[in-house]
Amino acid sequence: MTAARDAGAVLDVLVDRVLAGPRRLGPVRLVCVDGPAGSGKTTTAGRLAAAVAARGHAADVLHLDDLYDGWRGLECSLWPRLAAQVLEPLRRGLPGRYQRFDWPSGRFAEWVDLPVPDVLVLEGCGSARRAADPAATLRVWVEAPDDLRLARGLARDGEAAREHWLTWMADERAHFARERTRVRADVRLDAFGMMTA
Repeated sequence: MTAARDAGAVLDVLVDRVLAGPRRLGPVRLVCVDGPAGSGKTTTAGRLAAAVAARGHAADVLHLDDLYDGWRGLECSLWPRLAAQVLEPLRRGLPGRYQRFDWPSGRFAEWVDLPVPDVLVLEGCGSARRAADPAATLRVWVEAPDDLRLARGLARDGEAAREHWLTWMADERAHFARERTRVRADVRLDAFGMMTA
């Protein structure tokens, strides 16, 4: 079996688990795709949402990059804003609405409406923190070696962002150790979408 077919089979398993799982966020099944920056979470989340949609279920991806308050935004106001603006309305069966952070200007910008989906894939560092457990149908951890993650980040953000990336990597290590995110995950994937131990 080729790696691509293996990754496709893994994706099918994830979709099966999500759709068979309980709705813990009102009418919504919440999938948290967490892991260090540059590990492949965005790709995994996009593929998962597309595969859910291909089975006839409304699916949306919410990227925490749109909610962090800049490079130091992993903690502080992230979770209270997410809970108040998105998770609590969805729990009540109402659309969410959040203010998107604009990275170039360094401030929050326009408001974005989020309809009530069948499945919401919450993607980003910190998405599977303990506070998400009561609402999460599935917690997915995606990991990759530090050198690969940093190379991916600098390819996207430019060499000028190196110090920001190194600081973020230290912050996320502390966060993941405190939250025990990898250990608590229901599924662990590598940077290529393959299950790990």
